[in-house]
Amino acid sequence: MLTFIISHLDEMLIAISSIIAGASALAALTPTQKDDLFLMKVKKLIDILALNVGNAKPATA
Repeated sequence: MLTFIISHLDEMLIAISSIIAGASALAALTPTQKDDLFLMKVKKLIDILALNVGNAKPATA
């Protein structure tokens, strides 16, 4: 499984970024808050999968 992920990493990153870009465009084009709420849940899931727990941010100097 790890070899599959490594060999297809570029394709998976393109797919994930395309999904996020499309969802962001959809949220910007629709006036309702329901789709924005759905996208916030998707972003939260992506943050968890990326191990971005607690909204990790770089420290400012």
